[in-house]
Amino acid sequence: MRRSDQATLRRSFASKARFLFHAPLSIRLATGTLAGAEALWVAPRRGPKPDVTILYFHGGGFVFGSPHTHGAMVAALAKRAGACAVLPRYPLAPEHPFPAALDHAIAAYHACRAQGGPLVVGGDSAGGALTLSLLAHLLTEGEPLPDAVFSFSPLTDLTFSGASIRDNAEADVELPAERASKMAQMYLNGADETNPLASPLFADFTGAPPVWITVGDTEILLDDSRRIVGQMQGQGVNVTYVEEYDLPHVWPIFHNTLPEARRTLNTLAKWIMAQTGTSAGTR
Repeated sequence: MRRSDQATLRRSFASKARFLFHAPLSIRLATGTLAGAEALWVAPRRGPKPDVTILYFHGGGFVFGSPHTHGAMVAALAKRAGACAVLPRYPLAPEHPFPAALDHAIAAYHACRAQGGPLVVGGDSAGGALTLSLLAHLLTEGEPLPDAVFSFSPLTDLTFSGASIRDNAEADVELPAERASKMAQMYLNGADETNPLASPLFADFTGAPPVWITVGDTEILLDDSRRIVGQMQGQGVNVTYVEEYDLPHVWPIFHNTLPEARRTLNTLAKWIMAQTGTSAGTR
């Protein structure tokens, strides 16, 4: 992928997001900082600030996307869960290859921890990879853990060894297999693709907090979820796995138009409230 292609992809997705995705009117999205870098903060326009914080890492193959492309979806989730949220602008490849994004994710996590209160970490696709790699890092280093972790359609295996990469190649219209592989190589920049901090499928999650993962059965990343869920369950992790029928990659981002997206956000919000002991949010 050429540099001009990357720029076009980033502009195109940002433009489509502004047009298609809209946050609830009762939620305010404000640009600020986190861990010394830009971040998008999500909170109710009125009333007290919720105690629970959702730290969210956007998807985009490590190459495109931003807090603003995913902010509306996270705002819809935060409203339902009675939480506030923050989306860091982490460094993108190829300008900033592995482990730059993960290093920023770790710094953002510690900054959120320092603010106190229940903390839930989540992400989608490549952001799901960062979420689970962050969790693997925290477990390896024996650092304080979040209250819960979730991911939409996570990318967990940068070796792309799952059968669904081939079997669902024609069915997955949102994430072409060839593009996913090229972006992963740009992110790795020669790093070991089996490194657990790049491919969380190869990590040990023993001792992890509750985890919630969802994926569609026609996605090329289906086996990325199936295999890491099985691995976590074998390691004693409390995993909630939701596999949906014939839904596109990271479908909750289409919450303004897709009933199934709103249903998924409702389900996840209830799960977050159960893990953090908070009262019901509003829809």
